[in-house]
Amino acid sequence: MRYFITDDDPAVRSMLAHIIEDADLGEVCGEAEDGSQIDRDFLEWKRADILLIDLLMPNRDGIETVRQLQDYSGKIVMISQIESKEMIAEAYSLGIEYYITKPVNRLEVISVLQKVRERILLQQSIEGIQRSLSVLSGHAAAPKKEPVYKEQSIGSSARFLLTELGVISEAGSRDLLDMMEYLHRWEKGKAPEDSFPSLKEIFQRVAASKLGTENAALVQKEVKAAEQRVRRAIYQALTHLASLGLTDYSNPKFETYAATFFDFTEVRKRMRELESQQESALSNAKINTKKFMFVLYMESKRRLG
Repeated sequence: MRYFITDDDPAVRSMLAHIIEDADLGEVCGEAEDGSQIDRDFLEWKRADILLIDLLMPNRDGIETVRQLQDYSGKIVMISQIESKEMIAEAYSLGIEYYITKPVNRLEVISVLQKVRERILLQQSIEGIQRSLSVLSGHAAAPKKEPVYKEQSIGSSARFLLTELGVISEAGSRDLLDMMEYLHRWEKGKAPEDSFPSLKEIFQRVAASKLGTENAALVQKEVKAAEQRVRRAIYQALTHLASLGLTDYSNPKFETYAATFFDFTEVRKRMRELESQQESALSNAKINTKKFMFVLYMESKRRLG
């Protein structure tokens, strides 16, 4: 069984992950610190059977997130210190399986997750029996629609990476996702001799598509705004990785992404700035927008399989 944990408290995420692993309930396939960082496609791609989600989060709370996940095929368990009967009733009306109250109790978590796990296995068993009966009665069973992981959109893959980099809630992440979609379409239709589009061309094409016009003045205004949003998002990714490195140099995300998306010299500069508590506005660390975008695209494609 695969679990995805969404909670703005890293201590709670860590505790839940340890409970799941120690009780041999399955594996944690991912974490997020806010509901705005996940959607149905992302969870399906992660093959998450069970989503554990906090009710109160800063950008998008658990209720609103569950409301956005109406087509999610997995089960949802909500966790919160709020015990309002109205809010709990609303959560159940949206389709959650159980509601666990904080502070997290190990035995309660294990008991609830075992029940949800058993329900999933029972449901799978019933579906298998129904297919077998259909075949025995001479009626071909309708093929079960499997979640599409391999054929997922480039956007879902890029969204996963931006979540890993800690910037999915940044305004510039929406621009980056649009650019990944544009590059994917461009590559499918390009000639063998075509070279990778320039950064200027990418921004202009995406801006024109977003605005639905080729008006040069309007497109240029949007390009400048998008460039600023993207640079801020990339800088936040640099800061996020530098912070992880300071806390734990062997952090898997730091090891995987720091030298891939950035020049490691610049990562080290940002780490020293954070260590000395230097304000971000005074940072000497440089970012390479084109390199970041190119790596994001290549890594997103690679994850498509």
